[in-house]
Amino acid sequence: MTATLANRETTAYVESLLARLTLEQKVGQMIQPERMAITPDEVAEYHIGSVLSGGGSAPGANTAADWIAMNDAYWMASMRDAPNRVPIPLLYGVDAVHGHANVLGATVFPHNIGLGATRDPDLMERIAQITAREVLATGVDWTFAPTLAVAKHIYWGRTYESFSDDPHLVSSYAGALVRGLQQECGRGGVVACAKHWVGDGGTTNGRDQGNTAISEEELERTHMAPYLPALQEGVLTVMASFNSWNGVKCHGNRYLLTEVLKERLGFGGFVISDWDGVDYLSDDPAEAMAMAANAGVDMFMVSVEWKRCITHLLDHVRTGVVPMSRIDDAVRRILTVKHRYGLFDRPRPAERYWSSQDCLGAPEHREVAREAVRKSLVLLQNTNNILPLDRTARLLVAGKNADNRGHQCGGFTVAWQGTNGNEQIIGGTSIWEGIKAVAPHAQLSVDGSAANASAHDVAIVVIGERPYAEGMGDIRPAGLVAPGSSPEGRTAKLDAYGQTIELAVLHPEDLATIRAITRHGIPVVAVLVSGRPLIVDTELTETKAFVAAWLPGSEGQGVADVLFGDHAFTGVLPFAWPHITTRWPRGYGL
Repeated sequence: MTATLANRETTAYVESLLARLTLEQKVGQMIQPERMAITPDEVAEYHIGSVLSGGGSAPGANTAADWIAMNDAYWMASMRDAPNRVPIPLLYGVDAVHGHANVLGATVFPHNIGLGATRDPDLMERIAQITAREVLATGVDWTFAPTLAVAKHIYWGRTYESFSDDPHLVSSYAGALVRGLQQECGRGGVVACAKHWVGDGGTTNGRDQGNTAISEEELERTHMAPYLPALQEGVLTVMASFNSWNGVKCHGNRYLLTEVLKERLGFGGFVISDWDGVDYLSDDPAEAMAMAANAGVDMFMVSVEWKRCITHLLDHVRTGVVPMSRIDDAVRRILTVKHRYGLFDRPRPAERYWSSQDCLGAPEHREVAREAVRKSLVLLQNTNNILPLDRTARLLVAGKNADNRGHQCGGFTVAWQGTNGNEQIIGGTSIWEGIKAVAPHAQLSVDGSAANASAHDVAIVVIGERPYAEGMGDIRPAGLVAPGSSPEGRTAKLDAYGQTIELAVLHPEDLATIRAITRHGIPVVAVLVSGRPLIVDTELTETKAFVAAWLPGSEGQGVADVLFGDHAFTGVLPFAWPHITTRWPRGYGL
């Protein structure tokens, strides 16, 4: 059973409020502009219901104080009292998908694929609780998480946002994540958002925003299944997906948004569109708005053209294209979420409890992230039991990802596509910094050129991918068309990450670094930093041990904890490993 969001008190409050709103005020509640495109005065003038930060969009110097000041200004604008204007507090949303990683100094947890390797729902709830606290510490109310995608094709650039290709594993996490984030709408909770409804992980060839061509039975069994425990825990919002299902885009699919999610499954919260996701329904922006509203989208996430969206919605209601009953239903759902969350009773962001707590990147938060790193590591090869390493050994540490906190945090960290280097990941440790802290004789040589058999007993080479997000992480083999071929509407065209998942071809510099060391007879322990499993057959033949570290986030010390035997390897593969000659099944781990 889906949790009931609207009790008698909430229903009475919302209906009383709804009856006082003009059409313009109702439509304003349905619009969520990006912060760069709207001022606090415009929030008041247009009765805006929500504002968001896109990836990498941050106020001032991107400190907690800057975020609080910005949110306070928007909130105060939404609460201005004026003749014929009903003050309604604004919700502010962010992509805190692996910690509040937009903000400098936040705790950055491993991406979901690494968390899937831990098989630890209790850890998920603790991570969600910490994420909520750090979000609240910046005056923000809402995170667009958890992602409940079941990625079936690792060519997909969002594979690392999926806990596993096993819907049972993803389902086992969903309820814990919603509980941890929302905290039963108490003082320590934020509004959670289950995404992306539905089938985003099942597109043909793993193309981002592509077409998921499967039966309804398979859609339910694989891609809807993780939403059921999230709904049972009372998740307050759901985000529509960019993908199509059998040729019909989810943003315009009334059957999926209204008949299945809202009516059959009883979802009482509101549906938000993805970033400009409505635009891809039609070349005519007005028609696209009507299609999405009538399909069941309640709030429209808009990067820039939010005033145009308001105009189109008002015109559609006045001409009968979108029934007034649909507008009332959408606004009723939005107000229900705001009341159920307690937003009407909360003080301005600058005066809220968590805004005064200096908890962003707190040591106790980082310790949980470090625990998550330890539990996420999967040992794939360990010839002659070379691991664990002796911390007194003469170690060479190499590889482009060895001393790069940006690379190990991946996408959706500070910037949409992630960042390079250590400067913008404030706090935490790179993998090299973690090793250096416990191994006094370790030496860093990124390209391996310092390798010397008389000076080094063993080498740790940290290899793998660079950061990416969404379609820019897609792998599209030569001849495979880019996104844009969806049968209905348009799709954003983003450059792919590469044409192959074979690491030796995708990143030949990694193999070159390994060979620069092994030619001196020095045994190599490889640590792979990546957002998905990769074909690493060649690298395996050149190394003695091989560790999948996924995208571990800000606490690289957790990798050292396990390499030197302070903690055992316990992680197992959340996805089957691709192969040329070597393959491991889901659940494998030495």
